[in-house]
Amino acid sequence: MYKLGKEFLQIAEKLQEERNIQKQVLIDAICDAILAAYKRKVPLHNINGLKVSFDEESVAIGIFAPLIVKEKVENPFLEISLEEAKEVLDDVKEDEMLEVEVTPDDFSEYGRIAVQVARQIIRQKLNEEEKRLLYNEYENYKNKVIVAEIERVEDRADGLKDVIVNLGRIEGLMPPKEQIPFHDYKKHERIRVYVSDFQEKNKRAVIIVSQAHEELLLELFRREIPEIDEGIIEIISIARVAGRRAKVAVKSNNPDVDPIGACIGARGSRIQNIISELYTEKIDIIPWSEDPVEFISYALSPTQISEIALFDENKALIIVPDDQLSLAIGKGGQNIKLASKLTGWKLDVRSEKDAKVKR
Repeated sequence: MYKLGKEFLQIAEKLQEERNIQKQVLIDAICDAILAAYKRKVPLHNINGLKVSFDEESVAIGIFAPLIVKEKVENPFLEISLEEAKEVLDDVKEDEMLEVEVTPDDFSEYGRIAVQVARQIIRQKLNEEEKRLLYNEYENYKNKVIVAEIERVEDRADGLKDVIVNLGRIEGLMPPKEQIPFHDYKKHERIRVYVSDFQEKNKRAVIIVSQAHEELLLELFRREIPEIDEGIIEIISIARVAGRRAKVAVKSNNPDVDPIGACIGARGSRIQNIISELYTEKIDIIPWSEDPVEFISYALSPTQISEIALFDENKALIIVPDDQLSLAIGKGGQNIKLASKLTGWKLDVRSEKDAKVKR
């Protein structure tokens, strides 16, 4: 048996304490690595029968091979002499299979390549275990909104920044596309995030969190407006450009409850609480209607609409007064895009003048 030293167990225990990787995972990784290195160095053995054993009490590792007992040994990698075999087991007989320790006295004889193989296997095993543990944590958090503290902000090669947040026992990554544009994220800032995905980036598993996801806005509405949790008010659809503008379509299941008023709250208190969480993102609350013409009109409010024509494949043509065209489209087409997403209709908006020419 080759003694690894007590330091090995100390490292394993520290790994368990700091990274939540069980001690046995490192022991198994070491055994697999040693076995792979040995097979590479001594390929003539019966490699399918080789195994590695770890003795925790002596902190030692041993390699064992099945050898056939022979009176005369022709292949020392596959056979053992009867005389040597009897030193291991008194009543052993010729042609029997005997498991014999073949651990080298000096592991350094494996050479540089064997050591590299061992390192690669250990690294792979640890990465797999970290990924497994991280995914288990992700399963506890996924599709939830939680309060997280920013641990650090990292510069990227493309000039943008990644935000790393503390989710408790693990970290979450908020890449640029999941951030609120123009918000200056600071270390130790506490923010609400939506746990959206589990990905591999640069061979590392990461949990993706978001402040741009529509589910975050939905959860904020649920938190601020009890009528939503009670089922009195329903959020039918949400369309959002994070940090800029959102449209939320709501309906009431109680004729005595105004869904718009309930969402806004006394003196706008409820909606202001939501907006403050999203760094002054503008939020339009739209009454839902099962009549698509009426719903499209609400979604484009306060634009004055002259005519709405519906076509197959959920396409709609909206005619507006000439002076209302820019309002209907919005800056960079934002308003019409949000209204399209909110209603589920492909909206084509034209001015009265332009519509007459094309007719």
